[in-house]
Amino acid sequence: MTGGTTVVANPASVAVDQAFDVLIRRNFFKGVAFDAPEGDPGWFGPDSAVWYVHEHTPALVLGLFASAAIETLHPDFAWMGQQHSRGVRWVNGEPSGLDLKGLLTRAGHSYSFFMAVAYGPSHAADRVVRTVRGMHGTVRGERPDGRAYDAADPETLRWAYATVVWGIATAHERYHPRPLRGADLDVYYREFTRVGEALGGTDLPATKSEVRDCLRASIPLMGVTMPTVEFLAGLGGAVSPAPLRPALRMLQWAVLDLQPRWAQRLLRVPRSSSTSIRLHRAAMWSALNGIHYAAGPLPETRAARARVGLPTTTRLLPRPTA
Repeated sequence: MTGGTTVVANPASVAVDQAFDVLIRRNFFKGVAFDAPEGDPGWFGPDSAVWYVHEHTPALVLGLFASAAIETLHPDFAWMGQQHSRGVRWVNGEPSGLDLKGLLTRAGHSYSFFMAVAYGPSHAADRVVRTVRGMHGTVRGERPDGRAYDAADPETLRWAYATVVWGIATAHERYHPRPLRGADLDVYYREFTRVGEALGGTDLPATKSEVRDCLRASIPLMGVTMPTVEFLAGLGGAVSPAPLRPALRMLQWAVLDLQPRWAQRLLRVPRSSSTSIRLHRAAMWSALNGIHYAAGPLPETRAARARVGLPTTTRLLPRPTA
């Protein structure tokens, strides 16, 4: 995977990488080689904001969970997820809460997709996008109220794109030790439209302000449905082994804290004191960055760097505004 690059890793890095291998790499990176062809920068390349933002794996994963949470407030997406997602447990033909293993499978597919389009060579990014676009074409059905949904509908794709780029960028702003801000962060928003357009999206929001307006304009469509309740209950550890529940409750808090205020009101998130919020955010910042620095660069990002002739053990710094 690393193209023969030798990296001396500390024990913590080895432990994190082994856990990542068991949970993600061996299941979801099949057929994606990050180390060839030599010199191929992929869709974005090492000078991009995308490489910088996606390198912080814990913040990226948190952002994807945040986007999944806000998606459940859209009834079309809520029922689409329940009827087509592996994250739902079915008993006698009826949904019966979340399936933790299936939810992790969904998260693994999402994470590996965003790593492949960011760091993979061009042909790999093209291939995973074609695969996901093909899958979207099969996600059609009806909500319980009879309204039809279609994952390939242009407005559906636009809203889904806005939730994903918002989730990743917002988690990056709050938890990255050196986050991009202002015009530099808007570079990320503009670059990432390439992914949304490749998936079939049109007229995509291309700045932080445009994404915020897109999400805010959807408020009249939003509502809490059973899939919303089940997703948040599962995220809080209701269906997980007892030893994992404290960490999952911390994750749930961070996901809800990232939501826009209008979404928090809809979800009836209790208002906490400013002191409590600061303490919780500081604890989450320490946990996410502790994992990030203990792990070191993942083999996939090291391989991508080696592919374009960069050192494999140093971290990327924010690039200046173009």
